[in-house]
Amino acid sequence: MAALRNAARPDIRAARRLVVKIGSALLVGGEGLRTGWLKGLADDVAAARGRGTQVILVSSGAIALGRRVLGLPAGALPLEQSQAAAAVGQIRLARAYEEALAPHGITTGQVLVTLEDTEDRRRYLNSRATLETLLGLGVVPIVNENDTVATDEIRFGDNDRLAAQIAVTVGADQLLLLSDVDGFYTANPRQDPAATRFDVVAEITPEIEAMAGDAVSGISKGGMRTKLLAAKTAVAGGCAMAITEGSVDRPLDALAAGAACTWFLGQGDPQAARKRWIAAMKPRGEIRVDAGAEAALRAGKSLLPAGVTAVAGRFGRGEPVAILSAAGAGLGKGLVRYTAEEARAIAGRRSGDIQAILGYPGRAALIHRDDMVL
Repeated sequence: MAALRNAARPDIRAARRLVVKIGSALLVGGEGLRTGWLKGLADDVAAARGRGTQVILVSSGAIALGRRVLGLPAGALPLEQSQAAAAVGQIRLARAYEEALAPHGITTGQVLVTLEDTEDRRRYLNSRATLETLLGLGVVPIVNENDTVATDEIRFGDNDRLAAQIAVTVGADQLLLLSDVDGFYTANPRQDPAATRFDVVAEITPEIEAMAGDAVSGISKGGMRTKLLAAKTAVAGGCAMAITEGSVDRPLDALAAGAACTWFLGQGDPQAARKRWIAAMKPRGEIRVDAGAEAALRAGKSLLPAGVTAVAGRFGRGEPVAILSAAGAGLGKGLVRYTAEEARAIAGRRSGDIQAILGYPGRAALIHRDDMVL
């Protein structure tokens, strides 16, 4: 166990792409929205962006805000009332972030997702493309579970795991869970005074998993067990994850200055982890390319329709396909951005012809380089 404590601690200031999860208990207090704390977080986000870090916020709080407006009682709510509270609260939550970040010249965008959006490959690609586009335009996405439509069967159920899935989806290198505890302990520190905190966890072992306890906050749903599940998702995707106490002013700045926390170390590079995931998939079809396209792929380019000579199999958008050379040799695999029928229709054609052929302005690449492994 000592080895787990002595590994190097990542530096949040070095993050290339950072996902920050904010719990309800941090954002919403007894008097409503904690505007002073949110201003400090906005200062942190602006500082991170000034260092060149792209930031995504995964925020709870919609139901907590909405239930106050609707006068709903404390405690668990029936599904319909939760959804109604979310519908009212989401507007206020998005506006709160917009108003907090606008003085820094930062544009925000709201992204609502469900568990289905990450399990279905087509929806996964849509979510990923939207988030990538927003980040490319300099926007800070505010992500939340779409509680207005999600039922128990299609819910994450907590934003810890949602944040981890978002981190993996966008290839983030760091994920920060702002919590009501300052890290991961050998036992629940509020029940066991002898519990000690890990500074760094290099590997999530069965021993570590056995230490996870239950939720301790009266507002947030995510206990240490869900945070550990989030950590397993994040680190498998090459993303380091930290748990730290978030109620302090400027929590990101505090973490950078050495605040108490627990870091779970990522297993390799996020992009490499994504490539391994694609490589393990079973192809649903085949796409054969000409020599020019093969050379472009080996140079790190995306696959454009113009370089495709043949399409075989039946596949939908977002499904894995094998990429073959002109001679039929295997070159690699990739997640295709068109159905088999659409791919056949645009094979050998310029990207500028896609709209005329398909009737809508599709994406230029048939398979993007980030969705491909050779």
